[in-house]
Amino acid sequence: MESGWESGAARADGALASKRAKEGSKSRSRRRWRKNKTKASRLTHSMDLRTMTQSLVTLAEDNMAFFSSQGPGETARRLSGVFAGVREQALGLEPALCRLLSVAHLFDLDAETPANGYRSLVHTARCCLAHLLHKSRYVASNRRSIFFRTSHNLAELEAYLAALTQLRALAYYAQRLLATNQPGGLFFEGDEGLIAEFLREYITLHKGCFYGRCLGFQFTPAIRPFLQTISIGLVSFGEHYKRNETGLGVTASSLFTSGRFAIDPELRGAEFERIIQNLDVHFWKAFWNITEIEVLSSLANMTSATVRVSRLLSLPPEAFEMPLTADPKLTVTISPPLAHSGPGPVLVRLISYDLREGQDSELLSSLVKSEGPWSLELRPRPQQAPRSQSLVVHIHGGGFVAQTSKSHEPYLKSWAQELGVPILSVDYSLAPEAPFPRALEECFYAYCWAVKHCALLGSTGERICLAGDSAGGNLCFTVSLRAAAYGVRVPDGIMAAYPATMLQSTASPSRLLSLMDPLLPLSVLTKCVSAYAGGETEEHSDSDQKALGVMGLVRRDTALLFRDLRVGASSWLHSFLDLSGHKSHTNSVPTAEPMRRSVSEAALAQPGGPLGTDSLKSLTLHNLSLKDSSETSNSPELSMSAETLGPSTPSDVNFLVGPDHAPEAAKAQDELSTKDRGCSARAAFPEGFHPRRSSQGPARMLLCDSPIVKNPFMSPLLASDGMLQSLPPVHIVACALDPMLDDSVMFARRLRGLGKPVTLRVVEDLPHGFLSLAALCRETRQAAAQCVECIRLILAQPAPPTAQPV
Repeated sequence: MESGWESGAARADGALASKRAKEGSKSRSRRRWRKNKTKASRLTHSMDLRTMTQSLVTLAEDNMAFFSSQGPGETARRLSGVFAGVREQALGLEPALCRLLSVAHLFDLDAETPANGYRSLVHTARCCLAHLLHKSRYVASNRRSIFFRTSHNLAELEAYLAALTQLRALAYYAQRLLATNQPGGLFFEGDEGLIAEFLREYITLHKGCFYGRCLGFQFTPAIRPFLQTISIGLVSFGEHYKRNETGLGVTASSLFTSGRFAIDPELRGAEFERIIQNLDVHFWKAFWNITEIEVLSSLANMTSATVRVSRLLSLPPEAFEMPLTADPKLTVTISPPLAHSGPGPVLVRLISYDLREGQDSELLSSLVKSEGPWSLELRPRPQQAPRSQSLVVHIHGGGFVAQTSKSHEPYLKSWAQELGVPILSVDYSLAPEAPFPRALEECFYAYCWAVKHCALLGSTGERICLAGDSAGGNLCFTVSLRAAAYGVRVPDGIMAAYPATMLQSTASPSRLLSLMDPLLPLSVLTKCVSAYAGGETEEHSDSDQKALGVMGLVRRDTALLFRDLRVGASSWLHSFLDLSGHKSHTNSVPTAEPMRRSVSEAALAQPGGPLGTDSLKSLTLHNLSLKDSSETSNSPELSMSAETLGPSTPSDVNFLVGPDHAPEAAKAQDELSTKDRGCSARAAFPEGFHPRRSSQGPARMLLCDSPIVKNPFMSPLLASDGMLQSLPPVHIVACALDPMLDDSVMFARRLRGLGKPVTLRVVEDLPHGFLSLAALCRETRQAAAQCVECIRLILAQPAPPTAQPV
């Protein structure tokens, strides 16, 4: 008995050891595969472009010859054809990329900051070539194996071939920009008709290949699962609105029946393309507001820093006086926001890691707006900390149409902890219900209120930083310009993360990347700008619903879906998918539209100038002066509204490169054929090359042609040199793969050319909006840390002068 038991135990031990050995072997195999893939990726990225192309062409020819010899089968024929296509597109793409790379350095801010749209486009194409090179090597090594997954590899190769074809088209478009623009200019220059033709031609390109298997291939791998979750949630929401149209209804639980989008990348990519081409700005407002929902915001707050103070305040619409910086004995009146909807309160959120003096005062408590119970941290701390010497005024992003401070609260809490200063985040009114200049009015009013009442916020106000991301970065610049025009204190510095500085409908090398960007497609960008400019109006809602079909049902069924989402959410993924498509119900005000039109049209259609327009004063922003700061400071009475002045004259705006690079840039452009300068956008392609066109029909893209987008308080890149001279030190953190990269580069170059202190930091391999993804991975945390470092530089006290020895 004993020996039998021992024998059985020995056999069990042996089986367990064998199982562990197999698992260990599998684990080592997986680690070896990952190591080889990483090694191959590093090798391909270290190759120069010509060597990479030659290696890919050699492998493509070898694989093409192999599969051509495998008989008349359909799969072998398709594999042979896809490798022939890879060879053709790689050989055609390489000269165009080399030409762009040879002149890309002429558009950098400086030698230490090699970043602009041309470089980003070349880098993205290299990523696609590197992936195809790696996949071609894998096929060459495993094509004879019985474990070779033919269908999977064929589908992936076809997807990346489509992406490579479209990237080749983008390279030709970039060459067209290089030939058309002035030396050193990154933005498309020409008459408005030519710009419109270029953009409409560009928008017809096929995009679905970038939203399926190739989704986020240009970004760091840690971001891709998040992008896949976003895309699955979006297309599932759109699909279930088809069910609503047929009368089947939409509920929270029904959003999970579209599992085919999760397992079929090609279907998901086609549906994603259809959605981004046809949905209006109201849908995207709801889609970007998913982090406002209670379930997700609670989860985000659980992982963020714990702060003693996070209070929503409502600033009453009351005028107050501010001293002029040139002569503090004189004051200027800061009026409450007036545009479009008349005087109204401005919401702000105060965040502080410590409870500081003034933050528990009765006066501040009287401004608190209820949003649920306010909880203090339980672990013991000192009752009160002294007032901080600094204050950060934050303006959130969201395309001017979405999000509030609640969406950005997680990283703002981390900022409050790391910086040790109070943060005041402005919840400005959003377009299209409140277009320009309402948001600017509210942000400026909140900034001036914070400067005047900094003691209530727990700060002495010795150093004040304006910080914002995306649309918030735009508002940071325009608030500072307005403060300078008023003659009041400007902030001590600005930190702008991936800001939008050019809202005019135009093209640039980096904006070509919007063809493949799942977060900032070009059609979505134009809809947001049109809404902010007052072009996206409520009176079009009925016709929009008819034109959009199932997507027009967003407005009709929002309230019911909102209730279902709140009740049915039971897990993070469940909530994420449910809420991605849900939008807030919009109640249109009948009298808002006539006022909106009168502001936009009257503000810019003035003959001769803004003088004598008394009827406009109640509709536009408070009276400003665009005179020199010396003139402004000498008189506390402001004579005219900056927003009514319209765009700066071309003679005041200089986009040209400095004298060092001007001859070289001009020579590079002269090398391009002169026929390219006058040809249409479609003629930019060489004979025989035909990019893939979208099968989803014409895109619903609103090209905002209103002159208001040229207003320097809407597009600060178009501000005159005199206006930009009034800005404080500027620190910009941009993304190399962001469609808005050229906005940052050109704005920094303009400031540098004026001798203004400016820094530009460019993070690699991350998408637009990385601050909201700060907790996602190491790369986003490092990028967010650069923003904190910029703010810390602004808030650092100037070193006191050293005493001279007697």
